[in-house]
Amino acid sequence: MAKIVIINGNPSLTSRLGAVIDYVEQVLGGSGFEVSRIDVARLPTDDLIHTKFESEHIVKANGLVAEADAVIIASPVYKASYTGVLKTFLDLIPQKGLAGKITLPLFMGGSLAHLLAIDYALKPVLSALGARHILGGVYTVDSQVTRTDQGGMEIAEELRTRLHAELEELASETRLRSEHNHKVYELKV
Repeated sequence: MAKIVIINGNPSLTSRLGAVIDYVEQVLGGSGFEVSRIDVARLPTDDLIHTKFESEHIVKANGLVAEADAVIIASPVYKASYTGVLKTFLDLIPQKGLAGKITLPLFMGGSLAHLLAIDYALKPVLSALGARHILGGVYTVDSQVTRTDQGGMEIAEELRTRLHAELEELASETRLRSEHNHKVYELKV
């Protein structure tokens, strides 16, 4: 079974982005993937700020990334970039920790003004971590996820459609790569 890890770089654990992540997790889990989640805000602050690579919490989180076939990077956009919380964790991933993994950015902002934050802020960092197969990603605005009177969240149909398109590509590429990695090829020189 292919493994996908979601790295949630949101400092708030109860947010609109959290509702989108829950939805993504549900869709992927229902499609036969083993999905795990790293909520960076739950990791010990001292470990993150002081880059404690040897911390049991960081080692465990990095183990989830290492075992994953695909990685989803989720973050709200603050001041034209992803969160500092996310950056502290990305700094703790080994130099080539994303090599060979399909990656999917998932960002949320207050307006479309920061649409290019995925391309200009996140993708260079992912590349530095060895990611070579970075999907286009999904950028959404807060207004596409609304709070219901019952206290839940409702995701707009247009956003669900875009999420499904990206998740289908992620699923397809992950399965293809997973099957490919289980075959042994001998190069002829």
